[in-house]
Amino acid sequence: MPEVLDDFPRAWVEFADPADETQVFRCDLTWLTSRWTCIFGQGCRGIYASAPDVGCCTLGAHFADSDDYKRVKKYVKKLGPADWQHHDVGRAEGWTERDEDGELKTRTVGGACIFHNREGFEGGYGCALHKWALDHDVKPHETKPDVCWQLPIRREYRDVDPGDGQTYTEVSIGEYTRAGWGPGGHDLDWYCSSNTEAHVGMEPVYLANADELAALMGDAGYAELVRHCEEHLARMPDLVRHPADPS
Repeated sequence: MPEVLDDFPRAWVEFADPADETQVFRCDLTWLTSRWTCIFGQGCRGIYASAPDVGCCTLGAHFADSDDYKRVKKYVKKLGPADWQHHDVGRAEGWTERDEDGELKTRTVGGACIFHNREGFEGGYGCALHKWALDHDVKPHETKPDVCWQLPIRREYRDVDPGDGQTYTEVSIGEYTRAGWGPGGHDLDWYCSSNTEAHVGMEPVYLANADELAALMGDAGYAELVRHCEEHLARMPDLVRHPADPS
């Protein structure tokens, strides 16, 4: 089945953040109850046809802010040659670089992020930071750059004035579609969240990505999200289903 378009109907829910009275969550139930899962190494075609084995690690990862960089740096220091294929290069020449706009990101080596271990590396195929986390009983979202562990979940902030002058912050939790990347998103040869091949998860996104969602929303916010997702699923067959999900 071809990639689904971004403009299909979605079901959203809004609820107050239990931990912050100035915030309201707006969550895409269609996405969060979908069966998307990361299929890296299990059919992922990569964002560029020229590098299918690299997945979405082709361009390296930009850091959200200085805290993001400092957190990752702490774990990079823990990586040894057995964990990280490009350990020697990273230690000798650095593991970050600036893009054309001066933004800090992870370096690319040989057409992929410097932390991407290639197939055949004895330490394991894929992200060295992710593999180290699993080997040391640490959650991968603690070791990886924000953009890496969040995708394809997207968190956005918007100030809302309902008309009475009492503004609040709307925190949107949804799918990071091609459109989220701006014009460059249309240049990607393959994108997992909209492809049926990746909608084969054993659990819906809100359960399979519980750690990531709790990190994005807080424990209380996530608990409320779970309640709404379960109510949404209980309304089958009247719910709005993600079109990439199996029928």
